[in-house]
Amino acid sequence: MISENEYKQRREIFGEKLKKHSLALFFSADPKVRSNDTEYPYRQDSNFYYLTGFEEDRSALLFCKEGKVLRTYLFVAKKDPKEELWNGKRLGILQAQERFDVDAVFTYEELNQKIKELSASKRRLYYDFALDYTKIKLLKRYAKGINCIKNAASIVQKMRLIKSESEVALIKEALAITQKAHHRALKKVRELSYEYELQAEYEYIFKKHGAKSDAYTSIVASGNNANTLHYIANDQAFKKGDLVLIDAGCEYKNYASDITRTIAVSGSFSLAQRELYTLVLAVEKEIISMIAPGILRSDLQKRAEYLLCRGLVKLGILQGKVKKLLKKEKHKKYYPHGIGHWMGLDVHDQCPYKDKNAKEIPLQAGMILTIEPGLYIDADDTDVPKKYRGIGIRIEDDILVTETGYENLSIGIKKELDDIVL
Repeated sequence: MISENEYKQRREIFGEKLKKHSLALFFSADPKVRSNDTEYPYRQDSNFYYLTGFEEDRSALLFCKEGKVLRTYLFVAKKDPKEELWNGKRLGILQAQERFDVDAVFTYEELNQKIKELSASKRRLYYDFALDYTKIKLLKRYAKGINCIKNAASIVQKMRLIKSESEVALIKEALAITQKAHHRALKKVRELSYEYELQAEYEYIFKKHGAKSDAYTSIVASGNNANTLHYIANDQAFKKGDLVLIDAGCEYKNYASDITRTIAVSGSFSLAQRELYTLVLAVEKEIISMIAPGILRSDLQKRAEYLLCRGLVKLGILQGKVKKLLKKEKHKKYYPHGIGHWMGLDVHDQCPYKDKNAKEIPLQAGMILTIEPGLYIDADDTDVPKKYRGIGIRIEDDILVTETGYENLSIGIKKELDDIVL
């Protein structure tokens, strides 16, 4: 768990980055309509949650900086017995004052007046540039004296790059649950007939072990479906001899996991499937071994592309010199995506890859990123030997950068051929 003191420290760090005579405002996420009068399960805005740990909608966090003096104000939905009858209990002002270490707590309905009151003497306004137009219009209406506007989200997103021990612990818990789900899938796949049945096995394990939800819509892609990178239909029947690419991870207390494994529907791999799987796994292992403070993510990308391209030439899928093929990007037909991404409160964590000077940010201890090489060979690709057509393979792990190198947080999730062939 993340302590209230840690959330307070984050607010203090954020406040130190604000210029004098400024306001900064963060809103909770808005509920999202699914159809007519039904809504999707509520998910808090990640930046707001990072600074507060508060799960309710109709909330806001306001920073007010006068000189070096920083004050923080939390706005929460007021207690309303009629509304609570339908939608559940609210924390309310009194309990919020007890829980949160802020200078004052107000009702959400008081936010407009407070902005109007505090903005009169301020020169700068910070807010999330991704806000919807209604909220931006509100801010501009009440902050007419402001002559400088900055993106508050970019400050928080940079803070989120380095995970605390408590954040790492939550991600490890998410991965422990995700490990159970992947191992259940490995055991159950031969008993099932459809992709959605396997998806249900994952979601059952997630819920059973306390995960609020999946971290993203699960991909359960059998056969040629694996060659659609964002395949989420998950409605096709399994065919004997096919592989199934499963990209699935749970979200635990708002922190994500992101794991891909490729297993066999019938429990065994053909020779061609083994060759491609062995290549992807070897590349993944080598790229992971390179991770250490100071390494550039672009170097990991270049090395992965080189190794995959070289492997494709050895298998006869590409013809020619590796350097020339790389220069012409011929390999990207079969490996079109990046080697990985930041992960944390969002599965694709909203953290920068470059600094303010557009220079790539090197890896640092405390960062968490995915490593996910893959090969995707469409069934209709007649340029490829027939035995490889229709095979899609990706293997993905979640890696913590440490002071001396790395820790593979998902090392316990089976991926060696001897472990996944039944």
